[in-house]
Amino acid sequence: MTRPISLAALTVLELTPPDMVSCAADAGYSHVGIRLIPATPTEPQYDLVGDTPLLREVERRLADTGVQVLDVEIFRLKPETDVAAYEPAIACAARLGARGLLVAANDPDEARVTDRFAAFCDLAATYRLTADLEFMPWTDAKDLPQAARIVERADRPNGGVLVDPFHLSRSRSRIADIATIPPSRLHVMQFCDVPAALPPDMDAILAEARAERLFPGEGGLDLVAMLHLMPRDVPLSVEVPTHTLARSVGAVERARRALARTRAVLAQRG
Repeated sequence: MTRPISLAALTVLELTPPDMVSCAADAGYSHVGIRLIPATPTEPQYDLVGDTPLLREVERRLADTGVQVLDVEIFRLKPETDVAAYEPAIACAARLGARGLLVAANDPDEARVTDRFAAFCDLAATYRLTADLEFMPWTDAKDLPQAARIVERADRPNGGVLVDPFHLSRSRSRIADIATIPPSRLHVMQFCDVPAALPPDMDAILAEARAERLFPGEGGLDLVAMLHLMPRDVPLSVEVPTHTLARSVGAVERARRALARTRAVLAQRG
Protein backbone atom coordinates (compact mmCIF):
# COMPACT_ATOMS: atom_id res chain seq x y z
CA MET A 1 0.00 0.00 0.00
CA THR A 2 1.19 3.55 -0.77
CA ARG A 3 1.33 5.70 2.34
CA PRO A 4 -0.87 8.81 1.96
CA ILE A 5 1.06 12.04 2.53
CA SER A 6 -1.09 15.10 3.08
CA LEU A 7 -0.37 18.83 3.03
CA ALA A 8 -1.73 20.24 6.30
CA ALA A 9 -3.50 23.58 6.16
CA LEU A 10 -1.15 25.20 8.68
CA THR A 11 1.83 24.69 6.35
CA VAL A 12 0.36 27.06 3.75
CA LEU A 13 -2.22 28.95 5.77
CA GLU A 14 -1.83 32.07 3.63
CA LEU A 15 -3.71 30.27 0.84
CA THR A 16 -7.45 29.91 0.43
CA PRO A 17 -8.81 26.35 0.73
CA PRO A 18 -9.15 25.90 -3.07
CA ASP A 19 -5.59 27.14 -3.54
CA MET A 20 -4.40 24.72 -0.85
CA VAL A 21 -5.76 21.88 -2.98
CA SER A 22 -3.93 23.19 -6.05
CA CYS A 23 -0.76 23.71 -4.01
CA ALA A 24 -0.89 20.12 -2.73
CA ALA A 25 -1.24 18.87 -6.30
CA ASP A 26 1.56 21.07 -7.65
CA ALA A 27 3.90 20.02 -4.84
CA GLY A 28 3.25 16.29 -5.29
CA TYR A 29 1.01 15.38 -2.34
CA SER A 30 -1.69 12.74 -2.61
CA HIS A 31 -3.88 14.39 0.04
CA VAL A 32 -4.67 17.72 1.65
CA GLY A 33 -6.06 18.83 5.00
CA ILE A 34 -8.93 21.33 5.07
CA ARG A 35 -9.46 23.74 7.96
CA LEU A 36 -13.22 24.24 8.02
CA ILE A 37 -13.16 25.87 11.46
CA PRO A 38 -10.38 28.38 12.27
CA ALA A 39 -8.04 27.39 15.07
CA THR A 40 -7.69 30.97 16.35
CA PRO A 41 -9.82 34.15 16.12
CA THR A 42 -7.13 35.88 14.04
CA GLU A 43 -7.14 33.33 11.22
CA PRO A 44 -9.06 33.91 8.00
CA GLN A 45 -12.57 32.49 8.05
CA TYR A 46 -14.00 30.97 4.89
CA ASP A 47 -17.61 30.24 3.99
CA LEU A 48 -17.22 26.52 3.44
CA VAL A 49 -19.95 24.85 5.50
CA GLY A 50 -23.04 24.20 3.42
CA ASP A 51 -23.53 24.20 -0.32
CA THR A 52 -21.47 27.36 -0.79
CA PRO A 53 -19.65 28.60 -3.91
CA LEU A 54 -16.32 28.24 -2.13
CA LEU A 55 -17.02 24.65 -1.13
CA ARG A 56 -18.00 23.84 -4.70
CA GLU A 57 -14.72 25.35 -5.87
CA VAL A 58 -12.82 23.11 -3.44
CA GLU A 59 -14.71 20.12 -4.85
CA ARG A 60 -13.86 21.20 -8.40
CA ARG A 61 -10.14 21.48 -7.59
CA LEU A 62 -10.18 18.07 -5.91
CA ALA A 63 -11.83 16.53 -8.96
CA ASP A 64 -9.48 18.28 -11.39
CA THR A 65 -6.27 17.38 -9.55
CA GLY A 66 -7.08 13.96 -8.08
CA VAL A 67 -5.96 15.17 -4.64
CA GLN A 68 -8.05 13.70 -1.80
CA VAL A 69 -8.95 15.14 1.59
CA LEU A 70 -7.27 13.36 4.49
CA ASP A 71 -8.70 15.27 7.45
CA VAL A 72 -10.75 18.27 8.43
CA GLU A 73 -10.11 20.51 11.43
CA ILE A 74 -10.50 21.73 14.06
CA PHE A 75 -13.36 20.70 16.32
CA ARG A 76 -12.94 22.05 19.86
CA LEU A 77 -14.67 20.46 22.84
CA LYS A 78 -15.32 23.27 25.34
CA PRO A 79 -17.46 23.34 28.49
CA GLU A 80 -20.29 24.94 26.50
CA THR A 81 -19.94 22.78 23.38
CA ASP A 82 -23.11 21.35 21.87
CA VAL A 83 -21.75 18.42 19.86
CA ALA A 84 -24.85 18.31 17.65
CA ALA A 85 -24.08 21.84 16.46
CA TYR A 86 -21.01 20.45 14.68
CA GLU A 87 -23.10 18.27 12.38
CA PRO A 88 -23.16 20.70 9.41
CA ALA A 89 -19.35 20.89 9.44
CA ILE A 90 -19.06 17.11 9.83
CA ALA A 91 -21.45 16.61 6.93
CA CYS A 92 -19.27 18.99 4.90
CA ALA A 93 -16.18 16.94 5.76
CA ALA A 94 -17.94 13.80 4.57
CA ARG A 95 -19.03 15.54 1.37
CA LEU A 96 -15.38 16.37 0.67
CA GLY A 97 -14.44 12.71 1.12
CA ALA A 98 -12.39 13.22 4.27
CA ARG A 99 -11.24 10.24 6.30
CA GLY A 100 -11.20 11.86 9.72
CA LEU A 101 -11.85 14.85 11.95
CA LEU A 102 -9.28 16.54 14.21
CA VAL A 103 -10.49 17.25 17.74
CA ALA A 104 -9.03 19.43 20.52
CA ALA A 105 -9.96 19.29 24.20
CA ASN A 106 -10.52 22.74 25.72
CA ASP A 107 -12.36 21.75 28.87
CA PRO A 108 -10.56 21.16 32.21
CA ASP A 109 -13.27 18.71 33.33
CA GLU A 110 -11.81 15.46 31.98
CA ALA A 111 -14.95 13.42 32.67
CA ARG A 112 -17.07 15.90 30.73
CA VAL A 113 -14.63 16.14 27.82
CA THR A 114 -14.53 12.33 27.69
CA ASP A 115 -18.32 12.19 27.45
CA ARG A 116 -18.33 14.90 24.78
CA PHE A 117 -15.62 13.10 22.82
CA ALA A 118 -17.71 9.92 22.92
CA ALA A 119 -20.73 11.83 21.63
CA PHE A 120 -18.60 13.45 18.93
CA CYS A 121 -17.31 10.04 17.85
CA ASP A 122 -20.87 8.77 17.63
CA LEU A 123 -21.85 11.68 15.38
CA ALA A 124 -18.74 11.26 13.24
CA ALA A 125 -19.45 7.54 12.89
CA THR A 126 -22.80 8.27 11.24
CA TYR A 127 -20.73 9.85 8.44
CA ARG A 128 -18.12 7.04 8.51
CA LEU A 129 -15.41 9.37 9.81
CA THR A 130 -12.81 8.88 12.51
CA ALA A 131 -12.39 11.39 15.34
CA ASP A 132 -8.77 11.96 16.36
CA LEU A 133 -7.92 13.75 19.59
CA GLU A 134 -4.85 15.94 19.26
CA PHE A 135 -2.94 16.44 22.48
CA MET A 136 -1.28 19.86 22.86
CA PRO A 137 0.41 21.08 26.05
CA TRP A 138 -1.67 24.28 26.22
CA THR A 139 -5.00 22.40 25.93
CA ASP A 140 -6.80 20.06 28.30
CA ALA A 141 -5.42 16.99 26.59
CA LYS A 142 -1.94 18.07 27.56
CA ASP A 143 0.12 15.03 26.66
CA LEU A 144 -0.05 11.63 25.04
CA PRO A 145 -1.00 9.68 28.19
CA GLN A 146 -3.92 12.01 28.93
CA ALA A 147 -5.19 11.91 25.34
CA ALA A 148 -4.94 8.13 25.33
CA ARG A 149 -6.88 7.95 28.60
CA ILE A 150 -9.70 10.14 27.25
CA VAL A 151 -9.94 8.10 24.05
CA GLU A 152 -9.94 4.76 25.85
CA ARG A 153 -12.53 5.85 28.40
CA ALA A 154 -14.74 7.20 25.61
CA ASP A 155 -14.48 3.67 24.15
CA ARG A 156 -15.64 4.35 20.61
CA PRO A 157 -14.29 2.26 17.71
CA ASN A 158 -13.66 5.32 15.52
CA GLY A 159 -11.93 7.31 18.26
CA GLY A 160 -8.20 7.87 17.86
CA VAL A 161 -5.16 9.66 19.24
CA LEU A 162 -3.35 12.05 16.92
CA VAL A 163 0.44 11.97 17.36
CA ASP A 164 2.37 15.09 16.32
CA PRO A 165 6.15 15.09 16.91
CA PHE A 166 5.97 18.74 17.94
CA HIS A 167 3.43 18.11 20.69
CA LEU A 168 5.10 14.87 21.73
CA SER A 169 8.30 16.83 22.37
CA ARG A 170 6.82 19.98 23.86
CA SER A 171 4.46 18.09 26.18
CA ARG A 172 7.42 16.07 27.48
CA SER A 173 5.72 12.85 26.44
CA ARG A 174 8.05 9.98 25.66
CA ILE A 175 8.50 8.36 22.29
CA ALA A 176 8.06 5.04 24.08
CA ASP A 177 4.54 6.16 25.08
CA ILE A 178 3.44 5.62 21.46
CA ALA A 179 3.86 1.87 21.98
CA THR A 180 1.14 1.96 24.67
CA ILE A 181 -1.49 3.05 22.11
CA PRO A 182 -3.35 0.25 20.31
CA PRO A 183 -2.58 0.48 16.58
CA SER A 184 -6.31 0.67 15.88
CA ARG A 185 -6.31 4.06 17.66
CA LEU A 186 -3.59 5.55 15.42
CA HIS A 187 -5.37 6.74 12.28
CA VAL A 188 -3.05 9.58 11.24
CA MET A 189 0.25 11.18 12.25
CA GLN A 190 1.20 14.80 11.80
CA PHE A 191 4.80 15.33 10.73
CA CYS A 192 7.34 18.07 11.38
CA ASP A 193 10.55 18.71 13.29
CA VAL A 194 11.85 21.19 15.87
CA PRO A 195 15.05 21.72 17.85
CA ALA A 196 15.47 19.25 20.69
CA ALA A 197 15.74 22.04 23.29
CA LEU A 198 12.40 23.13 24.70
CA PRO A 199 11.41 26.83 24.55
CA PRO A 200 11.46 28.63 27.92
CA ASP A 201 7.70 29.01 28.44
CA MET A 202 4.29 28.20 27.01
CA ASP A 203 4.04 31.47 25.08
CA ALA A 204 7.25 30.59 23.26
CA ILE A 205 5.98 27.06 22.61
CA LEU A 206 2.76 28.44 21.13
CA ALA A 207 4.67 30.85 18.90
CA GLU A 208 6.92 28.04 17.70
CA ALA A 209 3.95 25.72 17.09
CA ARG A 210 2.03 28.19 14.97
CA ALA A 211 4.85 29.86 13.07
CA GLU A 212 8.33 28.35 13.23
CA ARG A 213 8.65 24.59 12.93
CA LEU A 214 11.33 22.81 10.91
CA PHE A 215 11.06 20.47 7.95
CA PRO A 216 11.30 16.79 8.92
CA GLY A 217 14.88 15.71 9.49
CA GLU A 218 16.16 19.26 9.99
CA GLY A 219 15.61 19.41 13.76
CA GLY A 220 16.50 17.40 16.82
CA LEU A 221 13.62 14.94 17.12
CA ASP A 222 14.00 11.21 16.54
CA LEU A 223 11.33 10.96 13.87
CA VAL A 224 12.55 7.55 12.68
CA ALA A 225 12.03 6.09 16.15
CA MET A 226 8.51 7.54 16.23
CA LEU A 227 7.70 6.06 12.82
CA HIS A 228 8.86 2.63 13.98
CA LEU A 229 6.22 2.72 16.73
CA MET A 230 3.38 3.85 14.46
CA PRO A 231 1.43 1.56 12.10
CA ARG A 232 3.70 1.11 9.09
CA ASP A 233 1.45 2.81 6.53
CA VAL A 234 -0.21 5.39 8.76
CA PRO A 235 -1.04 8.52 6.72
CA LEU A 236 1.22 11.51 7.38
CA SER A 237 -0.07 15.05 7.53
CA VAL A 238 2.91 17.35 6.95
CA GLU A 239 2.33 20.34 9.25
CA VAL A 240 5.27 22.73 9.04
CA PRO A 241 4.44 26.43 9.44
CA THR A 242 7.58 28.45 8.60
CA HIS A 243 6.62 32.12 8.69
CA THR A 244 10.17 33.45 8.42
CA LEU A 245 10.87 31.33 5.34
CA ALA A 246 7.49 32.31 3.89
CA ARG A 247 8.69 35.90 3.52
CA SER A 248 10.98 34.83 0.69
CA VAL A 249 9.73 31.40 -0.45
CA GLY A 250 6.30 30.76 -1.94
CA ALA A 251 3.79 28.22 -0.72
CA VAL A 252 4.32 25.61 -3.45
CA GLU A 253 8.10 25.59 -3.03
CA ARG A 254 7.82 25.34 0.76
CA ALA A 255 5.35 22.47 0.36
CA ARG A 256 7.74 20.73 -2.05
CA ARG A 257 10.64 21.07 0.39
CA ALA A 258 8.51 19.72 3.24
CA LEU A 259 7.49 16.72 1.14
CA ALA A 260 11.05 16.01 0.03
CA ARG A 261 12.29 16.06 3.63
CA THR A 262 9.39 13.83 4.71
CA ARG A 263 10.26 11.28 2.04
CA ALA A 264 13.90 11.38 3.10
CA VAL A 265 12.94 10.52 6.67
CA LEU A 266 10.64 7.76 5.46
CA ALA A 267 13.56 6.30 3.50
CA GLN A 268 15.57 6.16 6.73
CA ARG A 269 12.71 4.35 8.41
CA GLY A 270 12.85 1.76 5.62
